[in-house]
Amino acid sequence: MYQALYRVWRPKTFSDMVGQEAIVRTLRNQVVTGHIAHAYLFCGSRGTGKTSAAKIMARAINCLNPHNGDPCGECESCKTIGSDASFDVYEMDAASNSRVEEIRELLDKVDYPPQFGKYKVYIIDEVHMLSNAAFNALLKTLEEPPAYMVFILATTEPQKLPATILSRCQRFDFGRFTEQELIGRMRAAAESLGAKVTDEAFALIAQSAEGGMRDALSLLDMCLGAGREVTEDSVRLALGAADKGFLFSFAGAIAENDGGEALRMIDELMLKGRDVQVFIKDMSRHFRLLLAAKLCGADAVPGLSGENAQRYSEQAKAFTAERLLRVADLLMHAEA
Repeated sequence: MYQALYRVWRPKTFSDMVGQEAIVRTLRNQVVTGHIAHAYLFCGSRGTGKTSAAKIMARAINCLNPHNGDPCGECESCKTIGSDASFDVYEMDAASNSRVEEIRELLDKVDYPPQFGKYKVYIIDEVHMLSNAAFNALLKTLEEPPAYMVFILATTEPQKLPATILSRCQRFDFGRFTEQELIGRMRAAAESLGAKVTDEAFALIAQSAEGGMRDALSLLDMCLGAGREVTEDSVRLALGAADKGFLFSFAGAIAENDGGEALRMIDELMLKGRDVQVFIKDMSRHFRLLLAAKLCGADAVPGLSGENAQRYSEQAKAFTAERLLRVADLLMHAEA
């Protein structure tokens, strides 16, 4: 049965993880030294490795033969947890189990010690979705948990958690991946499948993923579904995005105050079935790059070099910095 790329390439050890070096180093050291906290809070936007890190941590602290803080993957504990057959590691999605009754049912099992491993681990995803009553029920156990109990809470919105919960957790903030980190992982995935993907296609997918590894691999998966050769044009077609020439032409119409041409181009865009939301996002990035070229010069345009950077630098001359900032601001609000 076919498995999605983001599942195939989910890291199994800390060494497999991309980025998040400071977090990985700290968690690995805690496993090596045995200084395991009773509650962790993993925060960050989607696809940044929170759940993967939680799964790795659960295996590592229960592994019978850990290697430099990494789970060995070979012992009985690792195999049992890896196959989701362990009673010592429990995963719960708070988005669909937010009521106090469900949390109480979960916590009723806390008094039972682990059957095979050293620790009993509860991973609660999207923990900010819990009700106030559920948080209160969880708080009591977080205050005085058994020595073998470890809670790993994951959330995209830590600001929604009560301060009483936050103060009892070791907090780790997962940053978004850089485009180069995303491209490196996607390139390895594509090579494993024998697929040919151009550098421009990788760059476009990485931009669209907005720092999320899962989004990047899912987009690559979708593009590979149409064939084993992926180009920038095929990615734009899959995303419903306009090509780069269209973006420059549209920005040129704005520079010349040609409202009629801009409207004609939007009409053309919609007739071709392009996604307007994606177009606004692409134009927003286009004007940010123009602003960077205006203020910093062609050599300093982020993520661009050579002819592309020069093209941005040339078009930036048609605008004042104030107008570029104004257009970028309007596009940002339109996107939202």
